[in-house]
Amino acid sequence: MSRINLFADIPENLNSEVFQSLLQGDNLKIERIVSKGHTSPAKGWYQQEQHEWVSVLKGEARLLFEDGREVHLLSGDHINIPAQCRHKVAWTLPESETIWLAVHYS
Repeated sequence: MSRINLFADIPENLNSEVFQSLLQGDNLKIERIVSKGHTSPAKGWYQQEQHEWVSVLKGEARLLFEDGREVHLLSGDHINIPAQCRHKVAWTLPESETIWLAVHYS
């Protein structure tokens, strides 16, 4: 066992989002995501096979859903995204890191 701090080892250069798998099993994946002004590609949507529970630990983000709904997440906020729900990251703070904790599960 090793102790890992979710706020440690943030790369200085964040040219792209950082996805770090923390734990993975048959029907579960937990990952840390670090964004800094990153958004989803303009075309296309995330549409995952598993449910995704996501929390913003630090920073801010806005999620956009295919039905036009937009959810603004602040530090401490979380949301559960059902499997097959089309969504994208519309905005993250450009001046500082947004640290997410994402749990993908069946």
